[in-house]
Amino acid sequence: MSEQKENLKKNAWLRIKPADLPMVHDFNQGYRDFLNQVKTEREAVAYIKQAAQGHGFIDLDRVASLEPGQKLFFQQKGKICALVVIGQEAMENGVNMVVSHIDSPRLDLKANPLYEADGLALFKTHYYGGIKKYQWLAIPLALHGVVIKKDGQVVSVVIGEENDDFVLSIADLLPHLAKEQMEKKMSEAIPAENLNILVGSQPLGDTADNPIKKQVLQILQEKYAIEEEDFSSAELQAVPAFQARDIGFDRSMIGAYGQDDRVCAYTSLRAALELEAPKRTAICLFVDKEEIGSNGNTGLQSLIIENLMAELMSKAGYNNYLALRKSLANSCALSADVNAAVDPNYPEVFEKMNCSFLSRGVVLTKYTGSRGKSNSNDANPEFLARIRRLFDDNEVFWQVGELGKVDIGGGGTVAHYMARYGMEVVDLGVALLGMHSPFEVSSKVDVFLAYKAYRVFMQSFTN
Repeated sequence: MSEQKENLKKNAWLRIKPADLPMVHDFNQGYRDFLNQVKTEREAVAYIKQAAQGHGFIDLDRVASLEPGQKLFFQQKGKICALVVIGQEAMENGVNMVVSHIDSPRLDLKANPLYEADGLALFKTHYYGGIKKYQWLAIPLALHGVVIKKDGQVVSVVIGEENDDFVLSIADLLPHLAKEQMEKKMSEAIPAENLNILVGSQPLGDTADNPIKKQVLQILQEKYAIEEEDFSSAELQAVPAFQARDIGFDRSMIGAYGQDDRVCAYTSLRAALELEAPKRTAICLFVDKEEIGSNGNTGLQSLIIENLMAELMSKAGYNNYLALRKSLANSCALSADVNAAVDPNYPEVFEKMNCSFLSRGVVLTKYTGSRGKSNSNDANPEFLARIRRLFDDNEVFWQVGELGKVDIGGGGTVAHYMARYGMEVVDLGVALLGMHSPFEVSSKVDVFLAYKAYRVFMQSFTN
């Protein structure tokens, strides 16, 4: 059989039932709407909470005891949350957990961002997560986030998303003057301190001292009640002002910012909303800070899993630490994160026998890491065999994936932070083109299959 025919056999568009094709496109319309509404962690939590309330989930704090079929919602600090559906089995036997992250690479405003130079007002930034800095030049940027004033007042900011909104941008150097820049390595051509965002050019009257900065400050005060010192207690993110769009004459792909990892967040959310009295308690957890190492009190290196499980175990009638540890060790989890799809423009970095492709189904990634699987979970084959059987029995089309060639590729997920509890964990997500760029590309059929994978895992997977 030719390689082309063999590849066609693996294409999920040809394997999915024709009757399910309209469902694929309908599901992805909802996904596109989600991407357009959600560009920060706080916006993701607000969206998830609203969706959960609409499907009968109630706050975990409101229940004193647990019963099978209960649907519970948990959140912490506005940037981490979970949906819990209580199962039929005793909780000490473990839970089924799907964990995705809701942060994405971006530009954060510094604590003292606003300055004036050469007739322009600009914001200074610090990039968040792994980016190619040149990709953030000469594109429209929106500003999202919150400003917390001294008295505790919260000012929510979303600028640049409506059709009649203004946008922000970082000017690129014109090619006529870029000879020296073009001779530098890509990693050095754009210094991080040069990622300064244009925010104004009109002076406030004929004021001698920083008139353009003062004009911007006046607008911030009048329109948003923000004063300059308020930036020190703000969380403001510059993100692409692009809308999610269908890609291709066949509309088979989606292009959008933040699909790493909101594609897994949305698909696992939709799966969790539809659960009904699963065999084991299902937890769909959404966390922050993955792109910078899962640190801080909203990242998975915190005790969030242990604390959540301790509260659930207590409400289930368990009052000893050993029962909690046994439940965690008996649990199974999917680290819901993306992998890199083979890009025909860059075949030299992929080992095609073991890398993932667009439109071939969800990606089962046994290990991540780099330099000899460093910082990888490396899932156990016994667990992988059970996942394979589960997916094959439920027509969830899957493929294996590895992040590029050995010693070229590499990356990490939250899997090893869950595995330290003794639970079985494997990475499972969607293959993307252009990962970490301002406009990542996914396949609609892969997105739909991720939803199916997370749903069947949370609904029916057992030890």
